[in-house]
Parts: sequence; structure tokens; C-alpha cells
Amino acid sequence: MGTCDAHLLLSLMQIFILCLLCIMAKVEALNKTLSGFYVFGDSTVDPGNNNYIKTPFRSNFPPYGLDFSNQVPTGRFTNGKLATDYIASYVGLKKELLPPYLDPSLTNIEELMTGVSFASAGSGFDPLTPTITNVIPLEKQLEYFRECKKRMEDAMGKQRIEEHVEKAVYFISAGTNDFVINYFGLPVRRKTYTLQAYQNFLIQHITDFIQNLLAEGARKIAVTGIPPMGCLPLMITMNSPNALFQRHCIDEYSSVARDYNLLLQHELQKMQMHLNFSASKAKIYYVDIYKPIADMIQSRKIFGFDEVDSGCCGSGLIEASILCNKISNVCLDPSKYVFWDAIHPTQRAYHNIFLASISTIDLIVNN
Repeated sequence: MGTCDAHLLLSLMQIFILCLLCIMAKVEALNKTLSGFYVFGDSTVDPGNNNYIKTPFRSNFPPYGLDFSNQVPTGRFTNGKLATDYIASYVGLKKELLPPYLDPSLTNIEELMTGVSFASAGSGFDPLTPTITNVIPLEKQLEYFRECKKRMEDAMGKQRIEEHVEKAVYFISAGTNDFVINYFGLPVRRKTYTLQAYQNFLIQHITDFIQNLLAEGARKIAVTGIPPMGCLPLMITMNSPNALFQRHCIDEYSSVARDYNLLLQHELQKMQMHLNFSASKAKIYYVDIYKPIADMIQSRKIFGFDEVDSGCCGSGLIEASILCNKISNVCLDPSKYVFWDAIHPTQRAYHNIFLASISTIDLIVNN
């Protein structure tokens, strides 16, 4: 090897080590700022709580979990990690996966303190939504958090846990089931509410949930919007005039998501203003998932996707939960698909959603 080559190799090694040290320093700084990460919501953030309740809405069987190293399904409704797994790892609280609270093996207090998910696939802000598939309502998820807090207090003392709760982040992701399964899927709510009235009904339930979290001591709360619903493969299948050959996003439903997301952002801003006026240190953040998913669909080639209107599992047109099972055909390369089944994103899509939210995550951590 020549002298120039040796110097170049040495310089590259120094740059690599410097970058690694910077990343480690950033993770350490993040970890010192945040004490824990607690998640509430639906299948977008459920790591397997539904495994431990009596519901047909599960995913603890193949081919779910296909991209994990051992290919063991965890109860996540995708082929691998969720965006919340990436977030928990990014902020230095978890090495790998965010655990489900209902896992009976979850007895380590340190594990509870660094973070868990209370989310339940199929749930929503509308109290009627979780009754459809017999899953865990948001109110019950909040009860589980109170129970978790009591377990930590018993082990670590009330004062320490009060400080811990204040420095933790609370992440809420739900709403899609309220529209897709409940409002558009069934006639009950449509007979009672106009679309605008139903959106306001959901917003009221969100504000109530946030107020309850604040009452428990939460000071950093992040709320996601909902995705472009008209682009979900199931919605295309159910509402396209020719579901086999005209598979493109149906804007009638995606526009509902956009309107709802704007209402949500306005309400969160209004809540933040009230908190500022009352001299509260609490912060409420909006996390956009609509644009990252829409971008992946509209600019598929830029993001490296081939399929954006059907899922990887089965036909990709209607399958989810028990319809996506061990006898289903599976695409050769899930990383080329935005959707794993007819509703839920792939691990790669979730990773892109995480990457798109890093600036918001950094803002939450540093404020």
C-alpha cells in the first residue's frame, strides 16, 4: 500500500470514529433528557398487547414478524419494527424493541421505567371503536398507565417517580380505525353524526385524553395525525370502481384525513396556548404521518418502492390480521412495498416515517 493510500485510510478511519463518537454523545444527551417513553393507541403502535386479550384482531403468527432475525411474530402488525421502536432506540431508552405492557414476563422495573406501549390494535378515540373487535379502549390504556406508575412508585418511591413522569414522553397514535372501521365501515355513527360532527366528536375525546395525561403528571405529549386513508390498499379495494385495475388513492377519503389533521393541529395549538397562559411547563406536539406516507406513494421510485397500492401479504387487496396467515403467499421483497398487509405499513415504511419525524423528536427532547 502506498503512502497516500495509507494516509487516506487513516483519515477515513478518523472521520468514522469521530462520527461514531458524535452519535454516541447525542444518544447519551437524549437519554439524560428523557426518562421514559409511554405509548397509547392502535395497531400503528401496538407491539403485542392484543396477544394477551380475547380478540380476533391479532398478528402473533407468521408471516407477521418475517423480517426479525428469528422470524418470530411479536404481535406487531407488520413484518418487523414499528416507528415507535425506532424512536425508543433513537432516544437511547431501548436497545431494540419497545415492549407491550401486558406481557406477563415484563416484571423488571427498569424496563417499565424506560418505556412500554399500552396500545391495542383496533382501538380508537371513539369509545364504540374498540368494542367492535373487543380490544383495549384508550381509557383502559390510561388505567394501565396508572397501574404501571403505581408499580414504579412502590419500587422507587413517589418523589422519584413524579420526577420520572415529568421527564418522560407520551406518544398517542390512533384515529384511523374510527374512520375506516367505524364511521365508513358501519352505519351506526353515520346515522348519528355528520362527518364534521364526528371529527369534532373525536377531537373532544383526544383533548379529554390529553387532559387526563396532564393530570397524571405528563409534561411532554406527542399526538400523531392519521394517514392518507384513501391510499390504504383495503380502502382502494372497497371503494374503487374497479379494484383490480384502478388501484390508485381515493382522494375522497384522504381529504377527510387532511381535514381532520388540520382540526387536530388547531386544537392542539389551542390547548398549548391555554397551558402557556396558565404558566404550565407542559408541551403538546403534533407528529405528521400523512405527508411521509403520501410522499412514499407519490414518489415511490425516489424512496425505492415498487408497490404502493397493495400489500405484501396474500393478494395484498384485503388481507390483515387472521387473513394474512402462514398459508398466505408473501412477496419476495417486503422492502419494495409501502404496505405489509392491506392496512399496515412495512418495516421499511415505518422506518421512513421515523426518519421524517426526527426533527420533531429532537424538538420534543430538547424543550
